Amino acid sequence: MFFRREKPHEPSFDERLANVKKLGFEVRPKGSGKVLATRHGIAAVIVDPPGQRPHVEHIGLLIGDEIGALTHGGYQMFFVTPGKKRRPALADQLKALHAFEEDLKEGLGIVSLYNEGLGTTCERHMYDRLEYRDNPAVP
Repeated sequence: MFFRREKPHEPSFDERLANVKKLGFEVRPKGSGKVLATRHGIAAVIVDPPGQRPHVEHIGLLIGDEIGALTHGGYQMFFVTPGKKRRPALADQLKALHAFEEDLKEGLGIVSLYNEGLGTTCERHMYDRLEYRDNPAVP
């Protein structure tokens, strides 16, 4: 008489990584609770926080052994690494980055937002007129 809903299965981090591997990603450990996923020259660091869903920490073009983050320069997009290596973003790289992000989110079971599904987005906007915006100590 009683109807019970089955509790939805919450996949473990290893199960999520297995899904990511099925989508053509190469996955290798990068330290405690972190994994590096790569495909076609694009890379991402996936973090497994305890008690939460995994999230993507860094994503971008693989330049040497560093991940170049997509940065909007006002007139052009660039990939900038933590070591300050800077490469212009080409259309093929932007398409590959967008496909990489969408497939990675699908494999990890992360919600893909509408505006991110429309095209490539970047978190850093470094226009010439905003040169010191991110460093308030400089006048």
